[in-house]
Amino acid sequence: MSTSEILCVGELLWDSLPAGLFLGGAPFNVAGHLHTLGVPVALVSRVGLDRLGAEALQRLARHGIDTDLVQLDPVLPTGFVSVAVDGDGVPAYDIVAPAAWDAIELRDGMLDRAARAAAIVFGSLAQRAAVSRDTIERLYAVDVPKVFDVNLRPPYDDADVVGRSLPHADIVKLNEYELDQMAGWFDLPAGLHECTTALADRFGCRTICVTRGGAGAAMLHAGRWTEHPGFRVEVKDTVGAGDAFLAALLAGLLAGHDDEVTLRHANLLGAYVATQLGAIPVYRPETLATSLGLGQQPTVDARFTQPRPAVDVGAR
Repeated sequence: MSTSEILCVGELLWDSLPAGLFLGGAPFNVAGHLHTLGVPVALVSRVGLDRLGAEALQRLARHGIDTDLVQLDPVLPTGFVSVAVDGDGVPAYDIVAPAAWDAIELRDGMLDRAARAAAIVFGSLAQRAAVSRDTIERLYAVDVPKVFDVNLRPPYDDADVVGRSLPHADIVKLNEYELDQMAGWFDLPAGLHECTTALADRFGCRTICVTRGGAGAAMLHAGRWTEHPGFRVEVKDTVGAGDAFLAALLAGLLAGHDDEVTLRHANLLGAYVATQLGAIPVYRPETLATSLGLGQQPTVDARFTQPRPAVDVGAR
């Protein structure tokens, strides 16, 4: 029997930013925003038996994220990343290796939990090490929509990992730089629309969404092409903006929203996070537009609180 829960699988770590330590990792960030949007979530990850790991578990509980599937590693430390942010708010990452999230194991009950989920979110970074990569690949067999968050972080930008993940993904989120990387890796044509379409055709992905920074985003969904110009905001840092975007995108797709509405909501939430410090700032979804000075128009449709797998999302 399916549930409305979304499983977010992968890295859980601490981001050391100029403003301080923030709990992060794309799966955690996505889960945190989904929870704020009213979507039940659980995190599949691993932390060390150290102070940072204990604090991470406490933070997860405060964010309302189910921790039943977060493992404890007796040897490896909790993940840690040093983040430098340039004058435009663009981050550069120094990701410590190895870390506990490199050793996520396939535990008893995980496959059953995954089989009852509304969707499974996974990324490329969490597959840098063999143990976690094998666990994620074992989850490919589960017949629920799978969401691939391309997250190329040198030196962990592996074409083989991406090429093995794409055929199992129903929904793919990536940025323009990552799309350019894939064009070179997989001999795809130039041009945003052409390259995205060729990528979808090559790997059988039903939905591909390309974020474009301040220029908004474009989405190919069930053969339909939609673009949104984004929102002009004053950027403090872009850490987590793409994860917020993905959370709103996924909530909209699973709720069966129109493509235009889904893409607008995703751009709105991503823009808001870029105006704040940290990846999961406190906010009320219904007041995001007002917070950005965009007027009083509604920001998040009530159906975001009633997620359900929509027919055209497509589980394999």
